[in-house]
Amino acid sequence: MTSTTAAAAASTTARKACPAEASPAERLLAVTADRIRVTRPDLVADLDLNSMADLERARTRITDDAARQDAVVVAVVREPDLPRWAAQTCAFALALEPARARAWRRAFTRTLHLAGQPLRLAERFRFARVAPDGSVGWTDPLPEADTLPLRRLLKAFAGTQELSPRAPATVQVPHPFEASAPRCAPRTPVHRDLYYATARVTVAEGLIHLNHLLAEAVMDGLIGPGDRLTLRPVPRLAGYERTFAAARVEADVHRPRTLQIYAALTEEL
Repeated sequence: MTSTTAAAAASTTARKACPAEASPAERLLAVTADRIRVTRPDLVADLDLNSMADLERARTRITDDAARQDAVVVAVVREPDLPRWAAQTCAFALALEPARARAWRRAFTRTLHLAGQPLRLAERFRFARVAPDGSVGWTDPLPEADTLPLRRLLKAFAGTQELSPRAPATVQVPHPFEASAPRCAPRTPVHRDLYYATARVTVAEGLIHLNHLLAEAVMDGLIGPGDRLTLRPVPRLAGYERTFAAARVEADVHRPRTLQIYAALTEEL
């Protein structure tokens, strides 16, 4: 199954699992379950994921399996200007070799964010992509053991301050293939809104949520070169009242066993 076909299958599953009368909590649970089913059906074949208890069992299996996956990305962050960072994150995901992208997706796009200066480290460590302004650099998806030298040198990116509200900002996803043939089928660029929650969400947490959403949207064909994204920070994305093309749903760190939607990508505008 291709990533685009998988995304379509997940969307169909969500519609079947969530009739119009479904509660917001049920819809968020369905979105989370669909991501797991599409990404690692082998881990949850005996679970129906229709409850938080099932979801917790699935999460335990994913955590236990993580050490066996040879695909963790290290992102070295100097300063996270979110609009520029979002565009460059998409460019990084677009430029990945298909086999590496599949392995990373199978590992649920696991990414370790470290604080550092990518340009100063470029001679010692190989980065798959460094943003033109040097604000962030990404390694290829690697076995975790191969990331140890970087992790020993740098500290985890703290980003403990809460995301601050800001005016909407529109960015264009770069074309990362100037020197080689495209690795994705060309299409007419589209425009989408990218909503993300700020209330009680730290900068570090925001990077994690947006990283997963954007990288997987690239792999599913929802984001491509030349697309425009308008970042729209909001205090909360309450409920699930509107239809999104993709959403990042995760446990609410402030309310155990409760799901929250942290970021969402709209249909084409």
